[in-house]
Amino acid sequence: MFTGLVEGVGEVVDVASKAGGLVLNISHSLSEPVIPVGESIAVNGACLTVVESGEGWFKADVSPETIKRTSLKNARPGIKVNLERALAVGDRLHGHLVTGHIDGVGIIADIKGEGEFIVYRFELPLNLLRYVAVKGSVAIDGISLTVAELHENIISVAVIPHTATVTTLGDKRVGDEVNVEVDLVARYLESLLQNYTVQKKEDSSTLIAALW
Repeated sequence: MFTGLVEGVGEVVDVASKAGGLVLNISHSLSEPVIPVGESIAVNGACLTVVESGEGWFKADVSPETIKRTSLKNARPGIKVNLERALAVGDRLHGHLVTGHIDGVGIIADIKGEGEFIVYRFELPLNLLRYVAVKGSVAIDGISLTVAELHENIISVAVIPHTATVTTLGDKRVGDEVNVEVDLVARYLESLLQNYTVQKKEDSSTLIAALW
């Protein structure tokens, strides 16, 4: 589990193929120089497992499923990635609950300055729109953001200069792909409502059958 507060920006040093997937070698300057093998780490929002590490670097496997669902399929040496280590019990939850399970890939539709803020507009996959609400949370490349506007399949978020500086957002351009994870609470609500609807239909059918 993560919070969507990026701890640092790493750089992909090497990309190797592995059984239909990839192995990423990433350099970093996180507070703990050597990340323990087996630890979970969010790389541009995607939860990966550290399989090898040393001082200032780690390697992580990217499965075929993750390649299919995320922008990590475009990983290449030299690109910057957002990094966040897993949430520890007792830590403050400054962002929102983020699982690291990417729901889809969005596209940056527009970037413009508004006073001291930078407004990013993201085009989202249509199947994710039902989980998005104005003033709700969304994770973009692992960054916890608040939805300011929603119009058709475009969401707008206002980013402070600090966030743009300490994450990869400041280097992004219109047309770039980003990983999207919708709010976990919205998914649970949908599941509860679906189960409730099914149960109501079953109860109604049972009542009608009993009356007949």
